[in-house]
Amino acid sequence: MKTEQLVASLVADRARSSAPLGRSVVRAVALGSLVSLAIFAVEFGPRVDLAAAFATWRFDLKLVLVLVALFAASGACIALARPLASRSWRRGVAALALVALSGLAIELIMAPSGTWGTRLVGSNALVCLTAIPLFALAPLAGLLLALRRAAPASPALAGAASGALAAAAAATLYAFHCFDDSPLFVLTWYPLAAVPVILLGALLGHRLLRW
Repeated sequence: MKTEQLVASLVADRARSSAPLGRSVVRAVALGSLVSLAIFAVEFGPRVDLAAAFATWRFDLKLVLVLVALFAASGACIALARPLASRSWRRGVAALALVALSGLAIELIMAPSGTWGTRLVGSNALVCLTAIPLFALAPLAGLLLALRRAAPASPALAGAASGALAAAAAATLYAFHCFDDSPLFVLTWYPLAAVPVILLGALLGHRLLRW
């Protein structure tokens, strides 16, 4: 077989495997989130003013942030699960950073400086630090099982990306319970809650996702 034919064959194989891997990731997150949703329904539930919250820009921005994070983490998880990871997933991270910085700038302009500290601390920080890792456990387990059929160049990085995706899915769910909508709160405590999930994903990925 000529070199050109070999390269073309490898490209075709990668194209055929792309969709199944993406579907496996989506399926793992969806099934794991069903477990998290059950816990959410029993122990937490949506905020009582949810309908009114949708009419506020801070709550809407919070949803945009967690959904963009979900999109960015999905791209990173799929890319880093491959033996030759593309860098296209970085565009999702750049989009997330742009949305986050824009929301933060708007908040700092609109909110009086004397309220910044109160908005940052909020009223649910400890709940946030507990609930997001809790909701992320089932999606993380599903993702690690799904990625065992992949061949990541770096099992630890693939595991960390799985943790980020699981945390983003958990944050999306928790956002409907959380009463703290300020970007100052969301951009501080949501990432902090994701850190242990990402570290756990990296540790387990290093052990479970080796070739």
